[in-house]
Amino acid sequence: MAKVVQEIYAIFYKEILSEFRTRYSISTILLFILTTITMISLAMVSESMKPELASGLLWIIIFFASMIGLSKTFVSEEERGTSFLLQIFSGATAIYFGKLIFNVLLSLFINFFSLILFFLFSNSGIVKSPGIMVLVIAISSIAVATTTTVISAIISKASSKHALFPVLSFPILLPIVKLGIDLTVSSFIGTNLAAIISDLQLIIAYIGIITTVSYLLFDFIWKD
Repeated sequence: MAKVVQEIYAIFYKEILSEFRTRYSISTILLFILTTITMISLAMVSESMKPELASGLLWIIIFFASMIGLSKTFVSEEERGTSFLLQIFSGATAIYFGKLIFNVLLSLFINFFSLILFFLFSNSGIVKSPGIMVLVIAISSIAVATTTTVISAIISKASSKHALFPVLSFPILLPIVKLGIDLTVSSFIGTNLAAIISDLQLIIAYIGIITTVSYLLFDFIWKD
């Protein structure tokens, strides 16, 4: 057990070093977020957005920023030719959970960065339940990361990896996007935890199912 934990940490640490060495994903994500929010703020400079519109625009940013940033998890291993070495020196469990933890943290960073800039530079109105919004974004970020991690493994050996990633991700993430938009609207207009607990439980159940299935099938998915 201790060896597996050490391997998970080693994979996670490798992902951090790799990202900070190249800074490709972070730079591209930040540029996309800044550009998109700037255009939204310029277009809506004299108008206050309704909660439904603000929530929809925020989730468009979150979805496409995730598509840019989270697709490299396993694709980069194939592009660098390091996937075979990774399989030799690390077990499937360590590889999956090491990359999953990195993706969760990256997803949280992307989405909260998007959230902060969105409210700073767009006329989106006042959030009456900010704590609920933070909770929704946090749980949804984990759901997005669990899904995109396994999809990245599935498409890593395909010839058109970058085109396949959003195509496969969108239908699987659609329930999360729909729940995320609805819950974000609720946080704008004001709500309490009891009123949205069933939706949050659905997202948590989704995370549990995707993580369990991905873990059980990961060795077959990535190696074959």
